[in-house]
Amino acid sequence: MKKAKLLFPIIIVAFLAAWAVSPVAAASVEKTLKLYSSNQVYKAFDKEQVEAFSNATGIEVKVKTASSGSSVHALMSGYCDIASTARAMYRRHQDYGFLQVPFCRDPIAVIINNQCGVDNLTEQQLQEIFSGGVSNWNQVGGPDLEITVIVPSTDTAANKNFRRQVMKDKDIEHDFMAHDSTMAIAAVAHFPCGAVSFISRGAASHEKAVKVVRINGKSPTDKDYPYFQTFYYVTRAEPSDAVKKFLDFTFSDGAKKIIRKNGMVPFER
Repeated sequence: MKKAKLLFPIIIVAFLAAWAVSPVAAASVEKTLKLYSSNQVYKAFDKEQVEAFSNATGIEVKVKTASSGSSVHALMSGYCDIASTARAMYRRHQDYGFLQVPFCRDPIAVIINNQCGVDNLTEQQLQEIFSGGVSNWNQVGGPDLEITVIVPSTDTAANKNFRRQVMKDKDIEHDFMAHDSTMAIAAVAHFPCGAVSFISRGAASHEKAVKVVRINGKSPTDKDYPYFQTFYYVTRAEPSDAVKKFLDFTFSDGAKKIIRKNGMVPFER
C-alpha cells in the first residue's frame, strides 16, 4: 500500500474567522453580496463571473473559498448570501428551506505532467493507476517513469465525484494528498515528472503546464465524454434581490461565454 503524505501543511484555522462571526446583515445586501465558493468552481468560473457581475451591476461581491460542503454549510449558518458547489446538496437541506440552481456541466479531467508522454488511457488503466495496480507509465504506453498519484482531499467534491464515477467506489491509493482540490493542479504542474491527478476541466484550463488525457479515446470536450460534475449555486428559499441579480447574470450570454471558454457546458434556466 502506498504511504499517503499531505502535499501541503494544513493550518487549522476556523474558516469563518475571515469574516465577522455574525449572520449576513440585511441592510447591506443590496450593495454587497457574500459568496462562499467551492475551490473548483471559483477557479473554473466564479473568479471571472464575480468580476464581470460587479462591473455590470456595481454590487460588490466578497468571496471566500472552501470545499463544496463547507461552502454550503457557511450559507446554512448565515455567514454568506449564496454558495457555489460541485455536488448536489442533500435532500434534507431542501426541506430546511434552501434551493440549488444548477448552472453548468463540468467534465472531470484527468491531468498529467507534460513529461509523462501519454495521451490516452482506458477506464481500466485509469482504475489500475489510482488503485496502485499500475506504478510506471511504461505499463500504459508511456516512458519508463514512476507514476506519482496526487489526489484532492477526500472531503472535496472532486474526490467524491471521481471515486464514484471513475473508480466505481473502489479505494484510491495515492502518494500525496492536496488539502485544497485546486492545489492538485499546481502539484501536477510543478512536481517532478510522472504526476497524475484529476480536477475540474474548467479549473485545469488555466494551467498550461499540465495536459488533459483522453479517456477511452474521448476528450472532455466531446459531448459523449462520460465523467462530469454539475456546478450549482445554493441559496435560501427566498433569496435577496442581490442574489436574484447574481443568478440572473449567471444565465446571461456573458456568463455563458465564460463557461464555454473554460471547456464547460452552460445550462438553460
